[in-house]
Amino acid sequence: QVQLVESGGGLVQAGGSLRLSCAASGRFVSINDMGWYRQAPGKQRELVATITRGGNTNYPDSVKGRFTISRDNAENTVYLEMNNLKPEDTAVYYCRAYYISTYYTESYYWGQGTQVTVSS
Repeated sequence: QVQLVESGGGLVQAGGSLRLSCAASGRFVSINDMGWYRQAPGKQRELVATITRGGNTNYPDSVKGRFTISRDNAENTVYLEMNNLKPEDTAVYYCRAYYISTYYTESYYWGQGTQVTVSS
């Protein structure tokens, strides 16, 4: 079983920066792909960034060049550095992690979410 604890959300002015963290703990063999998603009120959850265990990253055009995802495999932690934030980035940000369980099956788990609010 995996627990994901997110931190780093908050209120920031447009043009500002925030750094989110998500730490995985619990009983598992390894953490594989990790990612950040967000959900604004009345909208579907959408991809923000993903990173493989080897460090390959993926971003949608809406955040490319402004957001950077990284991870520390030794600490089972993923980070999201968000720069030049815009009001449209306002959402609840969720961490997701794929993991190999102690039964050697792959599954994924969501974090509880952290609010990011960007004021204009």
